[in-house]
Amino acid sequence: MSAYAIYRLPHEDHATLIKQSEGDPIELQSLAELNGKQGFVVAPFEIKADQPVVLIQGEPEQVSLDDKVSLDNKNVFFDNKNIRNKNKGADYYRVDFANYHSQLEADKFRKIVLARCADEKMPGGVTPMDLFYRACQRYPRLFIALVDTPQSGCWLTATPEILLDGHGNDWRTIALAGTMKLEGEQLNGEGETLTWSTKNIQEQRIVATYITECLEQFTGDFKEEGPRTVRAANLVHLRSDFTFKLNQNTRVGDVLQVLHPTPAVCGLPKRETFSFIVKNEHTPRRYYSGFMGPLGQEETHLYVSLRCMNIEGGTCHLYAGGGLLKDSVELQEWQETEAKMETMKKLLYV
Repeated sequence: MSAYAIYRLPHEDHATLIKQSEGDPIELQSLAELNGKQGFVVAPFEIKADQPVVLIQGEPEQVSLDDKVSLDNKNVFFDNKNIRNKNKGADYYRVDFANYHSQLEADKFRKIVLARCADEKMPGGVTPMDLFYRACQRYPRLFIALVDTPQSGCWLTATPEILLDGHGNDWRTIALAGTMKLEGEQLNGEGETLTWSTKNIQEQRIVATYITECLEQFTGDFKEEGPRTVRAANLVHLRSDFTFKLNQNTRVGDVLQVLHPTPAVCGLPKRETFSFIVKNEHTPRRYYSGFMGPLGQEETHLYVSLRCMNIEGGTCHLYAGGGLLKDSVELQEWQETEAKMETMKKLLYV
């Protein structure tokens, strides 16, 4: 078996397994090439020759969450030649924050997302599939996926953010931005008692406006609802929902080409912030803040790859990021990334 993906949609009581037993997954160099194709998509933040869009093809198989699937994770020990810089944690983050923030103060960007990576040891005797099942149990409202391909290596994600979801002519996407951590008695609710800061409200509005402009290129028949507070693990975010009609679902790749990466993981202006991130961020993102999920004629469920880890041998590379605005404070932004990484850390230390 050269590649597989196993995923569980939010609130579902089963998982779906897609195995590619013959040949390697398809490699694509643009999202537009996904037009008319089917399979499980694994897309990076930045598409390039050694970091392609990967399409796993195989017959979907429904599997129980009560009986663990056993698979040979051939690529977990994949030796990635493009290995990231040794993580120096706060030192690199401090340098990157100052660099990014200076661009905001100079009014070059309206918003830019700064990401980082932290390494944790894989507990002895624990497999990636064990982590997948732990995530399904702990996070029923998130999209959970474990993928393993020769091109990408092995990735686990537990993400709340829909990039594109639909069937037939009916589609939806969301604007998700702003983050607050639930603590104490707040953990018993959905965050309904929290008051959002101006910074978080502005950040979410930037994403929603961008998505509106993207959808206007494909349809005039769309509706926005929100924003509202939604919970994801021990965090809450501001979310607006967009529903729209797409008469030619063979153009899904074109829509993705315009949407990805959204300002929720990149910034605005999109082209300028994207270029700045890939040139200046200390930690190459690879498949973090890309997207993954099943793409098909009947149904499509694509989610942004947030709250994720890349598993290489005995090391788990945990990723997190946060949106910076002109009034952002370094310590607060660092603490937000720490809170986001807790989603994955809790799977390692149970």
